This record gives sequence, C-alpha cells and structure tokens, in this order.
Amino acid sequence: MRVLVTGGVGFVGTNLIKRLLKDGHEVVSIDNYSTGFKENEQEGCEYHNFNLQHIYDFDSYMENPDVVFHLAALARIQPSIKNPTIAIQNNFDSTLNILEWARKDNIPVVFAGSSSFHHGLWGSPYAWSKHAGEQLCKLYSNVYDLPTIICRFYNVYGPHQLEEGTYATVLGIFEKQYREGKPLTVTGDGQQRRDFTHIEDIVDGLIKCMEAMHGAVDMRYAGEIFELGRGVNFSIKEIAEMFGTEIEYIPKRPGEYDVTLCDYSKANETLDYNPVKNIDEYIKEVIG
Repeated sequence: MRVLVTGGVGFVGTNLIKRLLKDGHEVVSIDNYSTGFKENEQEGCEYHNFNLQHIYDFDSYMENPDVVFHLAALARIQPSIKNPTIAIQNNFDSTLNILEWARKDNIPVVFAGSSSFHHGLWGSPYAWSKHAGEQLCKLYSNVYDLPTIICRFYNVYGPHQLEEGTYATVLGIFEKQYREGKPLTVTGDGQQRRDFTHIEDIVDGLIKCMEAMHGAVDMRYAGEIFELGRGVNFSIKEIAEMFGTEIEYIPKRPGEYDVTLCDYSKANETLDYNPVKNIDEYIKEVIG
C-alpha cells in the first residue's frame, strides 16, 4: 500500500514508519519539523518538509495514497495552556485540511485523537482541539462517506520519545535524568496514575486500524473511536521508584489530571488489539 504519514519525524510517526517499511509498504512523510527531528528519518521513506496549511500543493509530489495516518499535532497539555491560539489553530486547522484534501478522492484517514477527552473538554486547549478533530472526522464520515477511524493514545513511551523540552514525555525525562545521575523530578505528590503504553503496542493498533479500512470500501468502522492503551496504570511515584534512584518533588503543573486508565475492550473485540509490553520490564532494560 501507499501510505502518507503526517508528523512522520515525531515520536509516534517515526515508529509507525519503521513498521510500515518493515511490512513492505511505500511510505511518504509530511512534517514541518517543529517538534520532530531530521535524525528520525528512516531509509526507504520519502520525506517532505511541508506545512499542512498548504496540503493541496502536495498533490504534485505524490500519487494519491491508499491511506493517511494523521499524527501531526502539538501534543501536550501544558504548552497548549501557555499558547492556546497556536495549539488550537495548529491541531484543528491541520485536521480540517487533511480531511478536506482526503475527501476529494475518498482516501481513508486514521486520526490520532487523545485520551485527554476523558478528563473534560474544558481542561486544556489541547484536549479541546483533539476532541474537535475527532468531531471533524465523524462529520466527514457522516456527511461525505469518508472512511475515518479515531485512535486515542494513552501515555506513550519508548524509542524516539522526547527527553527534554516542552514536548518531552514523563518516561523520556526520567530516562535522561537517570543517565545523567540527576534526581528524577516528580510533580506534586506523585500519586497521579497513568496508563503507560509502549509505542510498539500503539503502532500495532494503528496498523490494525489501517487494515480495517483497507481499500476505502469498508465503512463499518467509519467515525469509530478505538482506545489504545495497556489497561494497567501506575502512579508517577511508583514509576520513579522503579529506577532505584533519588527522587525530587516539584510543584504540580496546571492541567494535570489524576488518573488515566484505558478500556481497550472495543479495540480488542473489533480489531484484535492485544497490547503486550510492560513498563516495569522496559525500565529494567533501561537501567540495566
């Protein structure tokens, strides 16, 4: 299959492209490299530094893909609270543009939603913008018969995760601090619980969504939402303690919620999604 991945040099995009290439697909990436890195580029994939505001100009670069994975987004709560206009415009407009572009040739779209939906639409501009993207997908499936599937991710970790900066992940920050011999910084009292999901399990779920819409002819799942997580959660304190090193507590950040826990039963029953990676085993490998 010919596959287009937006956000292809980001964390999830890089791992997805690795899998797609391994499975023998032809892959093209669009990314503006604002939060992704050139060193994430994979041999065999065609990369374009491109702004999704101008997606129609992209027609001259490639034949129509068989499916689009729309992963590109500004994907953290705290930055969206600090810069709501940027987060909302980027996440909403890019999704609208991709859907409108895909509509002209009925190209299936797999959209990366967010589990932040479960903690209230009004908790952050990020949560609102991702939910708005989900509603756009449902709208285009309902009105225009465009095949779309929505995937909600839960606290993803693993290779190519960001370790520093505004968009760094919790595990990425901990790993970097551990390597540098620094205390692990835990926000608040560390009792907030997260469903940490390995990137390989997330990628497996994305691939299963692609297969469910193969050929753009199967509308059974159009506009459907699938939760992709591990189904087990740990407190941030418990995760930090697994590293067996010093912990430093810092003030809780605005927008943080108390618990994430995925119910992936729908994805399991419909797509045969079965996450298998465990975070405690991952951390044991990290610390040697």
